[in-house]
Amino acid sequence: MRWTVHGERSVYDSPWMDVRLADVELPDGRRFDHHLLRVRPGAGVVAVDGASRALLIWRHRFITDRWGWEVPGGRVEEGEDPGDAAARELIEETGYQAGPMRRLLEVPASPSVHDGVHHFFQADGAERIGKPTDVEAERIEWVPLADVPELAARGEFGSAVALGALLYLHTLAATGRLGADRG
Repeated sequence: MRWTVHGERSVYDSPWMDVRLADVELPDGRRFDHHLLRVRPGAGVVAVDGASRALLIWRHRFITDRWGWEVPGGRVEEGEDPGDAAARELIEETGYQAGPMRRLLEVPASPSVHDGVHHFFQADGAERIGKPTDVEAERIEWVPLADVPELAARGEFGSAVALGALLYLHTLAATGRLGADRG
């Protein structure tokens, strides 16, 4: 059953997010203000080498005060192609340039709170071309996809959407479909 949106208004707006109040009505007729965020999409790339290892970053997030593995990525700038954003972020955060890339997944991170979508791409390997220009990671490592479930069980991922992409790749690797053309 679909909610009716009677309108929205901005409460706070910045280049990072737009905090809004939406005047919504439930199918049963109840009407109220619902808080939401409008955010730019994000993009990340999982570079996977011939040994089924993913290039990941280990970093701290101050908002949650947690360390964890993440897929290199960031926000898509206005007018930027998500694949170009993902490739740019990989270079900025790791100093590696992606090999051939293909779309992997598009994940709505938290649709009950915001409209942000994270675009994930898979790269066939990556080549080190220099040092990272965005120093966000304490470590940059090739992590075996086979280790992803155990790392997840230990709480070593800082992002649920990144974990979703990595578990998807882990499944593809475990079923022999990692290199298969998925359209």
